[in-house]
Amino acid sequence: TFHGHEEAGARMVKGLFRRLKLPMERLAYVEKLVRLHLRPVALTNEAVTDSAVRRLLFDAGDEIDDLMTLCRADITSRNAARVAKILRGYEYVAERLAEVEAADRIRAWRPPIDGAEIMQIAGIEPGREVGRLKHLIEDAVLDGLIPNDADAARAYLRTLL
Repeated sequence: TFHGHEEAGARMVKGLFRRLKLPMERLAYVEKLVRLHLRPVALTNEAVTDSAVRRLLFDAGDEIDDLMTLCRADITSRNAARVAKILRGYEYVAERLAEVEAADRIRAWRPPIDGAEIMQIAGIEPGREVGRLKHLIEDAVLDGLIPNDADAARAYLRTLL
């Protein structure tokens, strides 16, 4: 329950897997769920932005449904009214996830342009600058600044140059 416990917990997973002799191929999955398990809680506020929902969908990827199941199972209160309130909040988050997913197709999201196209448009060689520009384009899509299509990404890239 302490600040940052999601990161501390994620770092502990590998040692727990070894000690319990769990299959290591599931390690990344469990670390991801532990690391993200508080994010849906933060989205239960009705004033949450589409950008925040998009980021959760992007970060969780195909594991979003499992993450939501984990969050529901993680409710520890014995106060029935509090549990009901938290569950209503999660239902709201699930609705918002579905709305943004339907509008943006984030789970199947791929960057609208790749590094090769960035190098061609920017006239640069492979290197860190390509990654930096790609990251800026991804952020612009996830933040809702540009639509998730190649033409918009190319136009945005040109503004960055």
